[in-house]
Amino acid sequence: MKALLLPIALSLLAALRAQEPPSCPLEPQQIAGTWYVKAMVTDENLPKEMRPRKVSPVTVTALGGGDLELTFTFLQEARCHEKRSRMQPTGEPGKYSSNGGKKQVHILELPVEGHYILYCEGQRQGKSFHVGKLIGRNPDVNPEALEAFKKFVQRKGFSLEDVFTPEQTESCKPEGD
Repeated sequence: MKALLLPIALSLLAALRAQEPPSCPLEPQQIAGTWYVKAMVTDENLPKEMRPRKVSPVTVTALGGGDLELTFTFLQEARCHEKRSRMQPTGEPGKYSSNGGKKQVHILELPVEGHYILYCEGQRQGKSFHVGKLIGRNPDVNPEALEAFKKFVQRKGFSLEDVFTPEQTESCKPEGD
C-alpha cells in the first residue's frame, strides 16, 4: 500500500503543476522591451468604464536590483496620459509587487515563444481586483498563445465571455513633453 502512495502523490503533484504555465526564474532582460497587449480579462470589481478598449504598446525597462518599470500611454477625456509603474521582485520567480505592496504582478512565460501573461491582483477603493493580459512582441494575435491564455483565465475562475481583445493604438504624446 505504501509503495502505491508515492507514485500516486507524484502524479497528482505533476498534474497540479501542469495547470499553470511554467514559472522558471525570469531574468529582467527577458521581459525588457516593447510588448503588445493581445487579449485582456478583468473581474467584475473593475468598472466597465475603466476597462481599456484601446491600448498602446507597453515598454518594460529592466532597472537595477531586478526592478522593472512598465510604461504606457492612454487616452482619457480626449487627453493623453502616461502611466509608469515600478515593480520590485518578491523573491518568488516571476512575482513582483508595486504600489507599496498593494498590487502583486505575476509574469508567466507561455510555451509560445515571445508571449507572456501579466496577471495582476490588487486593491482599488477597498475592493480587490484581478486583471490578466496576454502580451507578445508583435501586434499580431497568435492563436496558440490566445488558447493558452484562455485556459489560464478559466483556471483563475474567469468566464471566457470576460476575455476581450483591445484595439492596438500608437502611443500618444502627453501634453507638456
